[in-house]
Amino acid sequence: MRILDILFGRTRPVKARPDAIFAMATAAVTLETRLELKPAGRAGICFKPVGSSYFEELERDLDRILELSERETSTKVDSREDQYGFRWVVLEDRDFEDLVNTIYLVSSELQAHGFGEQLLAAVFRFERKERPVFWIYNYKRGTFYPFVPLGQGRRRDNGLELRLQAVMARELPVEQQTEQWFALWDVPV
Repeated sequence: MRILDILFGRTRPVKARPDAIFAMATAAVTLETRLELKPAGRAGICFKPVGSSYFEELERDLDRILELSERETSTKVDSREDQYGFRWVVLEDRDFEDLVNTIYLVSSELQAHGFGEQLLAAVFRFERKERPVFWIYNYKRGTFYPFVPLGQGRRRDNGLELRLQAVMARELPVEQQTEQWFALWDVPV
């Protein structure tokens, strides 16, 4: 961090670390055994496309890679754009490690081609008592955080989110600043 950044209170985004995603593969065991969160077999990665021919070529390559991955692992892949212009690659697979590996594959490809800053989030869906619980990896911060929407309206279960943070802080790089726990309403995962 530069001295002017310190004086003016500015922070720089953390460089995207796709390898941090692998922490979720081992954390899933704790999530299931200690917190009764069952993997829902769904995950997704979100990034902002760039209007350039180089990025369009990268997206075509990504589509081919995902197609090959789909054949090898039986991971179902769906790609869509949300209302804000972000692209979501939504994955479905009973094998949680296949989900983690495919999320890593997409994020590392974007990073390798110089588009790591376009990565927004990776989302892993779990179920707890028939309610969704999401673990979100924020690429800009290099940390995970829980997001537990309540069934009615745009409300969340902050108490459960804090309990999840406390239990998982040793296994995952969990965001400590709760004001950085952004809600991803209507996430397609």
